[in-house]
Amino acid sequence: MRKKLIGTVMATAVAALTLSGPGITTAQATTAKPAKITPISWHTCTNATLKSAGAQCAKVQVPLDWSKPQGKQIKIAISRVKHTVSKSKYQGVMLVNPGGPGGSGLIYSVLQGAIPDYKGKTVGGAYDWIGFDPRGVGDSEPKVSCNDDYAGYNRPQYDPSAQFPYTTYKVTDPWPARTNAYTDACKAKNTSGILKHLTTKDVAKDMDLIRKRLGASKINYYGFSYGTYLGQVYASLFPERTRRLVFDGTVDPRDVWYDANLNQDVAFDRNINIWFGWLAKYDSTYHLGNTKAEVRKLFYDTRDALYANPVTAPGGDHGGSDKLGGSEWTDAFLYAGYYESTWTDLASTFSAYVNDDDVAAFESSYLDASGFGDDNGYAVYTGVQCTDTSWPKSWTTWKKDNDAIAKIAPFETWSNAWYNEPCRHWPAPSRTPKKINGSKVKSLLMLNETLDAATPYPGSIQVRKLFPNASLVATKGGTTHSNSLAGYPCVDDKIARYLYNGGVPTRTRGNHADAYCKAIPQPVPESASAKSQRKSVTEQLKLEQQKLAAPR
Repeated sequence: MRKKLIGTVMATAVAALTLSGPGITTAQATTAKPAKITPISWHTCTNATLKSAGAQCAKVQVPLDWSKPQGKQIKIAISRVKHTVSKSKYQGVMLVNPGGPGGSGLIYSVLQGAIPDYKGKTVGGAYDWIGFDPRGVGDSEPKVSCNDDYAGYNRPQYDPSAQFPYTTYKVTDPWPARTNAYTDACKAKNTSGILKHLTTKDVAKDMDLIRKRLGASKINYYGFSYGTYLGQVYASLFPERTRRLVFDGTVDPRDVWYDANLNQDVAFDRNINIWFGWLAKYDSTYHLGNTKAEVRKLFYDTRDALYANPVTAPGGDHGGSDKLGGSEWTDAFLYAGYYESTWTDLASTFSAYVNDDDVAAFESSYLDASGFGDDNGYAVYTGVQCTDTSWPKSWTTWKKDNDAIAKIAPFETWSNAWYNEPCRHWPAPSRTPKKINGSKVKSLLMLNETLDAATPYPGSIQVRKLFPNASLVATKGGTTHSNSLAGYPCVDDKIARYLYNGGVPTRTRGNHADAYCKAIPQPVPESASAKSQRKSVTEQLKLEQQKLAAPR
């Protein structure tokens, strides 16, 4: 899957609370410590967000190769915001993964303060919240990187029919040349052996060692996007070690990972067309067309014009040689398919470029979405997805599949294909994914918007089948990805209740959700003075994620 990458303050639990529902007893939560486990050496975090939340940071050693647990060790960066309640109300550790794969999760321990109160009682403060950078990511050691300029300017045309004969694949053609050079750089730059050990199963085993080092008999877990697949793998490997699990935007394990990307292409095309319709509704503001068809045509005509005549990037770094073309145009608007909260800003970008020749606005949106400047997230993304499972090696297969989908879903099909094409020749072997089995997991709360493009809704229905004790909350008609803890009471109050006492919507018969929320109202155009509105906690954390990933 492509990027992901995802408040109120919790108050305290009732005085006589005993840990209800499946999971640990109070004594286990507070005192259980496995024998011969070295205590973690905590220190004050240096990151400003973590520091202001009173978080502690540390690094935990884990085996590079889990088949050789006493062999070479690597380090996982973790953070902790400790519980604020008394021992009798403490509910254990809560590990958080923000998605990706490749997303930095170190700052996500501050989610403790994003959980709403439940009936006036604190919820988040009943847990120790644990953020962590998965192996290869951010502050973990070693940090995987291949080529920091890879997501930069001057990108070739995405549709291969415009670049080289459709039935051939030559490493000298524009995109094959780029992707092969990237995987060559990955092989040359990462000599520690970590590229062979980036699978989701590896990360799940790291999580379990973190659990042991924390002295916890069980974990609670909150996973966004790819983090839901990591949660599925962990729960399948260690079902007896799970307590309360929250999955927001659930990955379909049947599709990892080649089919997942093909399914995303169709869903993103649907969502970008929903945005085009929204733009037409506000033609008086943006002047892009008063029908969806007019807006759509203008969008693709602009893209094609940029392919024919790229513009110079005003903020470029290469003496006027940086160009923004049709590929950069496609990338600049990717987030409109992810988050409705981006619609107004991206509408302003679209309008400013088309109506006012504002190249700087276009460049800014492109850089926001591209990740240019540090490829750590992308390098780990490919490292995980390329080795989690096997990918088709034949270019004929990729051509046939993506060509068929591009005919009905042109928005990002070929950009997504090239984003993932390094998996055809990744310099590490693929593994066999863990079979997902949630039959022994006693508690799971799932959340999904029904028009989520990054993790299409059928995936939640499938995972609900695999976890017979799961309960699914669906937001009807919403197109936003992994949108919990964004201040929507219908969703967030259900999370607070679950984390407070284990209560979930009653599971119903059939393959559908167990509870529904109405779609959050679509945004309306903002005046310039209104653009400083407060972001949700999860949106702020996504911005902080990008800062943590910056080159050091």
